[in-house]
Amino acid sequence: MILQRGYIPGFALAVMFMAHMAWAGTTPGRYVELPSIFSDNMVLQRNSHVDFWGWALPGQMVTVRGSWGEGGTTKAGRDSLWKLQVKTHEAGGPYSVQVVVGDSVTRFKNVMLGEVWICSGQSNMELPLEGSLVSPVANALEEIAAANCPEIRLFTVGRSVAAQPQSRCSGAWSACTPSTAARFSAVGYFFGRKLFDELRVPVGLIASSWGGTYIHSWISGSYLSRLPRYRSSVAWIQGLQDSIDRVNWWIRSHPAKEDPGREEPGLREGLNFEDATCFAKDCDDRSWKSMRFPAYWWETPLRDFNGAVWFRKTVDIPPGWIGSDLTLHLGRIVQWDETWVNAVKVGSMHGSGYGSDAREYEIPGSIVSDSVVSIALRVVDTEAGGETWDGWSQLNLNLKNNPSEKVTLEGDWNYLPVAEYSEGKFYVYGAAGDRYYSKPSLPGNLGPNAPTVLFNGMIAPVIPYGIKGVIWYQGESDADVPGNYANYADHFSLLIKSWRDLWGRGDFPFYWVQIAPYNYWQGWKAYVVRDAQRRTLALPKTGMAVTLDIGSDGAIHPPNKTDVGVRMALWALAKDYGRNVTCSGPLYRSMTVSGGRAIIEFEYTDGGLTLRPVNGGTNFEIAGDDSVFSAAMVEVVGRTIIVSSPAVKNPVAVRYAWGNADEATLFNSAGLPASTFRTDNWSP
Repeated sequence: MILQRGYIPGFALAVMFMAHMAWAGTTPGRYVELPSIFSDNMVLQRNSHVDFWGWALPGQMVTVRGSWGEGGTTKAGRDSLWKLQVKTHEAGGPYSVQVVVGDSVTRFKNVMLGEVWICSGQSNMELPLEGSLVSPVANALEEIAAANCPEIRLFTVGRSVAAQPQSRCSGAWSACTPSTAARFSAVGYFFGRKLFDELRVPVGLIASSWGGTYIHSWISGSYLSRLPRYRSSVAWIQGLQDSIDRVNWWIRSHPAKEDPGREEPGLREGLNFEDATCFAKDCDDRSWKSMRFPAYWWETPLRDFNGAVWFRKTVDIPPGWIGSDLTLHLGRIVQWDETWVNAVKVGSMHGSGYGSDAREYEIPGSIVSDSVVSIALRVVDTEAGGETWDGWSQLNLNLKNNPSEKVTLEGDWNYLPVAEYSEGKFYVYGAAGDRYYSKPSLPGNLGPNAPTVLFNGMIAPVIPYGIKGVIWYQGESDADVPGNYANYADHFSLLIKSWRDLWGRGDFPFYWVQIAPYNYWQGWKAYVVRDAQRRTLALPKTGMAVTLDIGSDGAIHPPNKTDVGVRMALWALAKDYGRNVTCSGPLYRSMTVSGGRAIIEFEYTDGGLTLRPVNGGTNFEIAGDDSVFSAAMVEVVGRTIIVSSPAVKNPVAVRYAWGNADEATLFNSAGLPASTFRTDNWSP
């Protein structure tokens, strides 16, 4: 991956601008630059004062005008940065925006005034509406076909890891159509669609997510370093800038090729990366390095690499297989592959861009001419860093007419990266000279799970764009690490406070999804994260969508993304848009003990409580002062419940849904489920 750097000092930037303009034949008075968050089709927050910013030569006057009749003028500072606010009116459009420097005008068309929300988190927020074979989205085809709503606008921040806060990101605004919605966050889309259906105003959604990431990656370093456990790591990361500069200069010294597959992935097939020799049967790959498969991608030397990589392996087959049809099994591969056997292309697959689908290709006997088979495949992955896929879980070659006869392909594979991907471009290394292996290295791992790096690369570039609020779906990864799940409430509160402070728009609404039930691996404690998310509701203007009834204990990415988005939208409709809707299921308020029974009171009971046992159980537990929990009996009495057990004579604590895969059993009259909770503060 190309790691991003922060602001360039003003003098150096001015010199660069002059050089650029001299080359382009333009005059200094005509230069202005804006970050990509400003583009055609953007939505600006209505009834507000929205920030515009960018770069010009120091001292240049910059004017921004909106065709709704408002604007402003400012001067670029010594560091070339300029910034101003423009007043917006009621929802509507389309409008235009002009940014004027001297006699040069930059125009943005089809601009709407409406409601703008950030959609951030890890894979359950990132999963696109089209889903994948491995992680499907319920009713995806029907939803995509119906996603023709040009007043909803979509912006996806490109994946980026950075050591310091950035001023730029990749991405562009687009109107919501079936094709653009298919690749956009499913949860974000359903949230935005519900808002649009209810409000009938333009809605802008900015998606900034990365699967498999920890919450500390999304927190500003200036805030994260307030926690003693992070001070040294944040300081170390911020000191990597010189090393990052060397890596970036080296990558960008190679020829750049625009990515034709950003809108249509299939166009990547057959891209020329000066690598045509790599699939030849007699390709000399002795100088290539090797890695063992199967393996999780993050365990390989390419754990943070984005781009195109060739893999090769030569295997011996039984003499009796010569001339026979074979089947090649490569398991799951992220994202696109083109596969050759004995220099003949036998197949390719271009996935959704998120999921990873199993590869199984037929090999005609006509190309199996001897007992040595050469296998070569080019994998193109523009989002590899941080993914935890299984790296070809089923690796074998077998007879087509007798699948039980197999030759394993596990073991060492030679590999050669031939192009590196960043911000919509492939930087081409080619096959000659094995150039990739001379790439400068960083003094440590700066992957997407390092503290503060995703805030720097994927949130800082869109601050202070005018927004209404944030929706968030993250926490699964933190359930695996004791120091993370035990401190999740502190981390999450710090994230919310830091974003609000840095945006400078007050306590804007911040709503999140409580992570769903799932049979996590041994040692994971998702229920601790769920309860930490519940306790974070103590912060003002926050809300939580509970998913204990719509998860899937066999899928970490539950297919039902519609209800997730709608439930978050209910919070916004109730708290921010004045709609009379029930926005939450029951939330624990207090416990009293009387006559050997625990009496629990809730908020958001909305007409009363309903108990729906699962497999004959309530998922309530009760304990005395010995801290031994027993399954509890539950009685609903109006807006309270009474919890008891013959095994517990003197109750001290109650827990509900205190297991990774525990489902909801308690609901309010609106059909919304109660949140995981506990009344004690004992060790989880």
